[in-house]
Amino acid sequence: MSSSPVSSIMSKNVVCVTPHQKLIDVKHIYEKKEFHHHIPVTEDERLVGMISLIDFMYKIKGAGLDDNHLVYNELTAKDIMTPNPFALDEHVSIDEVAHELSKGNYHAIPIVEGKKVIGIVSTADIIKYYLNKNNTE
Repeated sequence: MSSSPVSSIMSKNVVCVTPHQKLIDVKHIYEKKEFHHHIPVTEDERLVGMISLIDFMYKIKGAGLDDNHLVYNELTAKDIMTPNPFALDEHVSIDEVAHELSKGNYHAIPIVEGKKVIGIVSTADIIKYYLNKNNTE
């Protein structure tokens, strides 16, 4: 069992959007390399929602890559986000996060200090952690 805090493996430079940002901003985030597939939505530094790549893909309805498509400039993050997302405190252990992710309800969990997003952990992060741990034992 790992009692190491999740803060030791979480991604710390979390890209967030506000509820009022247009989907064009979300699209541009997803187009970056090596980006987590989940985007926290924050307002006044408080976690208020989460956007998954699947949420995004369903809502753009085949808009394609054209930045000028109406859907990218008409819809906002609030229109596609899951409100009040599940989050965990920065002090939880890696095992606790792994247990929560293993239930299959989430593929990434924002890590918060109070309501402020300070990190995010994905299933891929957990898998990499345990593979590295097993290779060093």
